[in-house]
Amino acid sequence: MSVPTGSAPPLTAPASASAEWERKPKTIDANLKDYRAAASTFNWKEVEREFDWSRTGKVNVVHEAVDRHAASRRKHKVALFYTDFERRDEQYTFQDLKVLTSRFAHGLTRLGVKRGDRVATFLPRTPELYIAILGIHRIGAIPVPLFEAFMEQAVLDRLGDSEALACVTTPTLKERIPLDKLPALQHLVLVGGAGSLGTKEVSYQQLIEGSPDWCEPAWLTIDDGLIIHYTSGSTGKSKGALHRQYAMVGHYQTAKWALDLRDDDRFWCTADPGWVTGTSYGIYGPWTLGISSVVIGGRFDPERWYQTIQKYRVTMWYSAPTAYRMLMSAGEAVARRYDLSSLRHICSVGEPLNPEALKWIKKITGLAPHETWWMTETGMQLICNYRSEDFPIGSTGKPFPGTYSTVVDDQGRELPPGQLGHLVVKPGWPSMMQSIWKNPAKYQEYFRIPGWYISGDTAYKDAEGFIWYQGRSDDVIKTAGERVGPFEVESALVAHPAVAEAGVIGKPDEVRGQIIKAFIALRKGYQPSEQLKQEIAEFVKTHLAAHAAPREIDFVEKVPKTRSGKIMRRVLRAWDQGLPVGDTSTMEE
Repeated sequence: MSVPTGSAPPLTAPASASAEWERKPKTIDANLKDYRAAASTFNWKEVEREFDWSRTGKVNVVHEAVDRHAASRRKHKVALFYTDFERRDEQYTFQDLKVLTSRFAHGLTRLGVKRGDRVATFLPRTPELYIAILGIHRIGAIPVPLFEAFMEQAVLDRLGDSEALACVTTPTLKERIPLDKLPALQHLVLVGGAGSLGTKEVSYQQLIEGSPDWCEPAWLTIDDGLIIHYTSGSTGKSKGALHRQYAMVGHYQTAKWALDLRDDDRFWCTADPGWVTGTSYGIYGPWTLGISSVVIGGRFDPERWYQTIQKYRVTMWYSAPTAYRMLMSAGEAVARRYDLSSLRHICSVGEPLNPEALKWIKKITGLAPHETWWMTETGMQLICNYRSEDFPIGSTGKPFPGTYSTVVDDQGRELPPGQLGHLVVKPGWPSMMQSIWKNPAKYQEYFRIPGWYISGDTAYKDAEGFIWYQGRSDDVIKTAGERVGPFEVESALVAHPAVAEAGVIGKPDEVRGQIIKAFIALRKGYQPSEQLKQEIAEFVKTHLAAHAAPREIDFVEKVPKTRSGKIMRRVLRAWDQGLPVGDTSTMEE
C-alpha cells in the first residue's frame, strides 16, 4: 500500500534541541561504549570468531548455546531459573541442559524424526519447553513454536503449513490439535498427565527415560534451517518466517550490545518462546553468551512480576510496553512493596513504548526502558536506544551497528528529517529470514522497493538521526487533508490520567475521508461517561492538535493486542463495522 510521503512533519516531530531527553551518567560502563565509532567500523565477521563453528566448520546452535558452556568453567553455572510460584521451583545448569536435551534428542530419533523435519512445540512456559526446542535443534530438526493460548484454527494453520512431523504438547492442549486434518503429523509427545495414550501418542517422560546422557549434535551449515516462527497475525493471516543457523550471530551481538548482557547477569526476558522474542532473546541470545536466564510460568500478575525481580535479583529486564502499562495500572504502592534495586538495565519490545509508561517505570526502578525495534521476519533487534547513549524520550532509536535502517518514499528515495515514509532496512543482516515457508511470492513482497526490506511500518527521522515509529502503513489516518499516525494519538490518550490503554483507527467519513476513532480502556476508579469522552478529546486537542483529537470514543474493557503487545487494529475495525473479527487466538489473555 502506498504511504503518503514527503508531507509536513508529523505532529509529534520534535526539534532535537528541544526534545525531552533521557540523559546518561558520564561514567556508565556499557558493552557498547561508543555508538558512533561502532556504527562506522563494525563488521559482522568479527562476531563470527566468537563461535566454535568459525574454527571447526561444525554448525549447530545447541553446541554454541549449551555444549560449549558445559565443557567450560560455566559447566555448573545455572542457565535456567524457573518457578511457577506454586508447584515448581527449579534450577538447570548448562550441564543439566546438555544431558536433558541429549536424552530428548535420542527420543525424537527413535520416533523417526530426522534432520530438516519440522517439530512443533505447543506447551506452557515450563522447563520442558526449552529442553524440547534445544533437543529438536540437537538432531538438526527445525522447531515450530506455538503459543499455548492458540485455539484450534491457529494450531491447524501453523501445523498444516509447516507439515510438522511431531508436536510436543500436554494432555490438555492436545484437545486443540485436529489430528484428522493434519496428515503429516505422526506423533504427539505428551508432557505430564496420566492415563492411556492414543495411537500417535508417547509420554515425554518415557521418551527420555533410559536415553543416553549424550547425543552429538547433527552438524549443519550456517544456511541450514534454525527455526520457523509464525507472525502474530495482527494484520492478516500468519506467515511462517524461516530463519537460518547463521541468525545466532545477530542474536549474540544484539544481546551483548542492545541488551548489554554480561557474564554475571540474571536476565529476565518475559516473552513466551511461542513468539520470536522468546527464542531470539529467551534462548539464543542469552545462552550463546552463557548468561543465566529467569523464566516464570503462569498468568500475568503484578505482584508475581515484582516478586520475580526480588527473588532472583534480576539485573536485566526485557518486556513489552503492554506489561509496563499493566504494572502502571496496578499502582505505585504495589511496586514499592518489593526490592527492585538489583536492576541495572531495562529494555522494551513488541510495540512502541509511550513516554508515559517509560517515565513511570523509571520512577519505580530509577531506570528508563530502552526501545528495541524489530520483527518476526527480521529475527533480531535492528533499531535501538543504547545503554551508553542519550536518547530523546519516545524515539525508537538508531540502527544497530552493521545494519542500516532509514525512511524512504514509494520509490525508495531517502526522505529528509521530519517527513513520514516507509521504514526500511538494507538487506543482509545476520538474522534476516531466509524465506516465507512455502510462499516465495509473499517473501518477494518484502523487497518490492529495490534495495530495501520493507517493514510495513511508517516512521520519520529527526535531525539527530533518531527514528520515530508512527504506525503500520495500512494504519496511517488521512483526515480532512491531514495525515496522522495512530501511535502519536494513542500516546497522547494514555497521558490522560483516566486512560489505561488506547487503540486508534481511521473510520470512513463522507466529509473528511476518515475521522479518528479511539477505543479506550479506563484505569481503576474512572467510569465511562459522555463528559469523560469530551474531556479526553479536549485533552488531545490541547496536548497534540485539534485535527488529531478523536471524534468518536468507545470505552472497552481491554484494547485487543497480540501477546507481543501490538494493537490489533483489524479487530478494532471489525468491532466498529460489526464484522467478524477472524482468528483472535494470537491475542493476549
